[in-house]
Amino acid sequence: MPRRAAALMLLAMTLPLGATESRHGRAEAIDGDSLTLAGEEIRLHGIDAPEWHQSCTRDGRENACGVAARDALAALLAAGPVTCRWEARDAYGRALATCWRGAENLNAALVAQGHALAYRRYSTAYVSDEDAARRARRGLWAGSFEAPAAWRARARRETPATEPAACPVKGNVNRAGERIYHEHGTPGWGQVRIRPAQGDRCFDDTAQARAAGFRAPRGGGRR
Repeated sequence: MPRRAAALMLLAMTLPLGATESRHGRAEAIDGDSLTLAGEEIRLHGIDAPEWHQSCTRDGRENACGVAARDALAALLAAGPVTCRWEARDAYGRALATCWRGAENLNAALVAQGHALAYRRYSTAYVSDEDAARRARRGLWAGSFEAPAAWRARARRETPATEPAACPVKGNVNRAGERIYHEHGTPGWGQVRIRPAQGDRCFDDTAQARAAGFRAPRGGGRR
């Protein structure tokens, strides 16, 4: 079965049923597994790339693997317009999609290049691509790294216990320039590290954040 048809079948099996939506056009990378297309923020379904701030190790030296993953996606998107299709959204309101440039599945390409892992928790569509990248020691597999999901979980655990009182609502300016706030106790709060130089801020409450021009994550905030 062609890869495109197989990916669509797996997408239908692993995501909640619903009307398929799609966008087509030029897209911009946000990080290694998410992008913006026609005003829509999209998370590439079935793959997991290192976080923007995540570092890995290669040849005994620290390697900015999160930045490399984002650059790899940016290079794929720079080659021409893409089409993304989805049937669901994640906890942050992002569309969960499979994207193509012509016949090339971009989700698969990032895993095959070694810049992302097959996100087995949600899909097994790209396990063979990951196995091939590992055997060839491409991208992440050329050195050592912590799986992105494990890195995120550790980052949440290591958040200082005093931070909620000091920063109950985090205002984050993401790589697409969007100003989004996250309340303590929501999934996004633990992943945000305040970087004042990039416009990030702490707020006492959501009203203060909205007054400063920040919005809630798509799909809602506290659950």
